[in-house]
Amino acid sequence: MQEREKTKIEGLEVVPLKVHFDDRGYLFEVIHNYDMPKFGQVYVVGDPTRGIIRAFHKHEILWDFFCIVKGSAKFVFVDDRKDSKTYKQQEIIILSEKCPKMIIVPPGIYHGWMSLEDNTIMISIASEVYNREKPDEVRIPPDSFGDVWTIKGR
Repeated sequence: MQEREKTKIEGLEVVPLKVHFDDRGYLFEVIHNYDMPKFGQVYVVGDPTRGIIRAFHKHEILWDFFCIVKGSAKFVFVDDRKDSKTYKQQEIIILSEKCPKMIIVPPGIYHGWMSLEDNTIMISIASEVYNREKPDEVRIPPDSFGDVWTIKGR
């Protein structure tokens, strides 16, 4: 099992991905069967322009698994599980192709992301198949948790 980095939110985890290099290029493993409760489907999501925001939503049943394969992105998470020790806690995670990682998002956590580079591509793996008639999602506006998207100078 791959090592996992804990976050400020209970159950939200980051998995550094093992990269294999040789003279032909590289390959990295994204997910294994032991990483997820069950497999639903895979999406490839592309953002052509830096600064595009896709936020916020949460799921009641579905687990999400995110990995950036081109470019970089800022992810924002807010725990909305009333029975969680980290209820209302926020976490910001930056993913990049330069240091491949996968984020594991359990149900009940609002999440969204913003591309930090043009032509950013994300692989999104879901534990459930999307049901258009009855989607497992609660959506809220991107500014629901204040100014979390502005890139601040340091």
